This record gives sequence, structure tokens and C-alpha cells, in this order.
Amino acid sequence: MIKITPSEFTLFKKYILDISGIALTKGKEYLVETRLNPLAEELGCSSYQELYQKAKSDFKKEIEKKIIDAISTNETYFFRDKSPFELLQFRIIPDLIDKRSKSRSKIRPSIRLWSAASSTGQEIYSIAMALHEINVTPKDYNIKLLGTDISDAAIAKASYGKYNKFEVARGLDQKRLNKYFVKDKDSWKIKDELRAMAQFKKLNLMKPFMGLGKFDIVLCRNVMIYFTSEDRRKIYEKIAKVLEPDGYLLLGSTESLANDSDLFIPKRYLKSVFYQPK
Repeated sequence: MIKITPSEFTLFKKYILDISGIALTKGKEYLVETRLNPLAEELGCSSYQELYQKAKSDFKKEIEKKIIDAISTNETYFFRDKSPFELLQFRIIPDLIDKRSKSRSKIRPSIRLWSAASSTGQEIYSIAMALHEINVTPKDYNIKLLGTDISDAAIAKASYGKYNKFEVARGLDQKRLNKYFVKDKDSWKIKDELRAMAQFKKLNLMKPFMGLGKFDIVLCRNVMIYFTSEDRRKIYEKIAKVLEPDGYLLLGSTESLANDSDLFIPKRYLKSVFYQPK
């Protein structure tokens, strides 16, 4: 493995911040080495300085895309942390349906949900399964599930909805696997009825949220740790603008808005905390 020098790490730290908003702190040299070493070897680079120069001189930005894909690859699995999905099933979705049914009695109630860092799709598809299990389906409700991520590779995989045996083993029991997936050689593919509920697109959270519209629910889980405190504040401001006045914001189990935003009110349901606009 090619070792990264202190000056190269400083160089890549700024470069990655500029292209993705991801802030690498001191001590993350190993992450750059493990994530980017395969790309450096693929391109025949003998140093990270050389990889940087090749990326900067690539006018098609193909190398830049590969660097973003490698650095932004995050831990994800089906029904991660469990409690957010129970919160959706037993509190948030029933409350929304009740409110939307009363205010728009002549049309199907709408539910618009955005997973702001959806990675390879497990979170969105977990939500689709959770909705099916409480009989909230496109037959009776106008449902839109949007998943966004900065990585082209992650979006492509999420859109295809195909996972290997190791990926489905993380978070899925056999009952859900058989009910919502079909076997495809050595892999499993999400069934078309759930796939049709979801839409995926590329989005850099540091850029303007153009054309997203409004959402009833926003999940922004386990991604803000990669941003500076100032950038977190800016992102939460933008989320507040696309969230309905009575909407819900869900963060990761160890995350809090305490030091990053005063635009939301924290509320609790059983063991879960969620946020609503002030």
C-alpha cells in the first residue's frame, strides 16, 4: 500500500473538502490510504501527489467521481438502529396520514420522504418495507420516497436494488427477505412493487437543493459527522426550508442538533428523538 505523506494528506484534505464538503480531520490518513490506494494503483500512480495531479488534469472529472465514490462510501445496512423505523410505523406515519386525510379529504393522502444520504439504498427500501407492513402502499396513498447521495456508484446500486448475500444478511430476517426480494443467482433483488416507490438521484448536500420540493419527513442520519460545524449549520438551514411546517426530521441514534441548529424542536417517542420545525 502506498503511504501518504503529511503534505499529501494536507493536499487531499483540502481537495476532498472542495469537491464533496467532507472534512477529513487529522488522524484520518489511514482512511485516505485504504480508500484511495486501489485507485492510485489502477492509474499507475506511485504517490498520492501523482494521483492528485491526474485528478486535477482530468477535464472529464472521471477520476474526481471515483475519488468521491471511494471517500464517501459509508456504513449502511437494512433497518439500521431499528428505532427510526418503529418511530415511522407507529408515530410519524399514522400522525401524518391523520392530518393529511383531514386537510385533503377528496384526494389520496400524500407522504413525501427524503433520505438525504441514502448510500446504496438500504434505508429507503427499509422504509418501503416498513410502510407495507402497516398497509401504507401506493394503492391508497400518494407516496414518494427520494434517496440522494453524492456518490454515482451508490446511486447506481440503489437504483438497481440488487444486493449480495452478505448485504441482505445485515438487518433482514428470512421472512422479510422472502417477502420483499426475489432470488437472482447469488444475489437478491428488491421486488418491483417496492422499487417503484423509490427514486434516487445524485445530490451534494453542500450545493443548493434545487428542484426537490417539500417533504413531510427528512432522514439525515449518520452523515453530518463528515462535515464541519459551520457546514452542518448551513445544511440544516436548507433542510428546514424543504420541510413542511408540520414535518419531521430524523437524525442518527448518536446525533443531536444541540450545537448545530436552533430551527427545530426536539421531541421524544418511546426511545426515539425526532425534530420538528419551530
